Amino acid sequence: MIQRLIEAGFSGKVTKTPCLKNSEITAICHAAREIFLSQPSFLELSAPIRIVGDVHGQYPDLLRLFNQCGFPPHSNYLFLGDYVDRGKQSLETILLLMCYKIKYPENFFLLRGNHECANVTRVYGFYDECKRRCNVKTWKTFVNVFNTLPIAAVVASKIFCVHGGLSPSLNTMDDIRNIQRPTDVPDYGLLNDLLWSDPSENTLEWEDNERGVSFCFGKSIVNGFLNKHDLDLVCRAHMVVEDGYEFFNGRTLVTVFSAPNYCGEFDNAAAIMNVNEDLVCNFDILRPAYDTPLSPTFNQLQPRLLQQVAGRRNRPSPPMFQEPQSV
Repeated sequence: MIQRLIEAGFSGKVTKTPCLKNSEITAICHAAREIFLSQPSFLELSAPIRIVGDVHGQYPDLLRLFNQCGFPPHSNYLFLGDYVDRGKQSLETILLLMCYKIKYPENFFLLRGNHECANVTRVYGFYDECKRRCNVKTWKTFVNVFNTLPIAAVVASKIFCVHGGLSPSLNTMDDIRNIQRPTDVPDYGLLNDLLWSDPSENTLEWEDNERGVSFCFGKSIVNGFLNKHDLDLVCRAHMVVEDGYEFFNGRTLVTVFSAPNYCGEFDNAAAIMNVNEDLVCNFDILRPAYDTPLSPTFNQLQPRLLQQVAGRRNRPSPPMFQEPQSV
């Protein structure tokens, strides 16, 4: 099924129906759901690992990302959420990611984003895509999976990873571990904040978020959180940033966004944060691809992609950053 999903990415077309049958989609969802529930709400991961931000249904860009950084299991991955909505191929995007989770459950990790939620997907595209290309029952099946996704992760006990940000309700990491799944995203509280909150240069501590949901938090909150939990870095997604990554409060928080030319409007680059065994971090940069998938630029990737698909530590020191690699 992975092979078929990847080959579908070379067609350059959003087909009327996905390349997988409804029965196959249901089987993938059920298998992924069981794996998510078998693993904790708060993941404790080792380096090396690649950390990926929002991808939002931009399926050709997801394939470009894997081509540049390595297809599983050649690289270990942690995705920070927001797999669906806005882009044209949310179905292929989430299906490929779940297939990799099923095949490599200990090397490939998916966190929940604020868009992995019934109410949000009803508004921003995934519900409509499921209804148009499959059926409403398929959307409900995906929502049942979204409700089981883990919430946050820590890499090498030093890098705290989450989709949105921090919460005034977060006192210990056990608060995240104790979030019971399956669960919808509540309107307020710890889970809501972890998926929705944002850092703000203009905020001292906590302020209401302009999104109308959750909070914005300031530099003192980040510093206090890192000191309290003996962490060095917060890595989060949730915001489009021009270069694909952006630091806040020196280098104590970084936003990673991995959908280039987001919605076809922002002309932003995408980034993937690479963490090696020594916790040295650098960024792969994915520039917007203005070619269509049928153009020579994209088709040159095909042999390498298919070849990789056919084929196949942990030192608690402060993260260091190297200059980004780009294409």
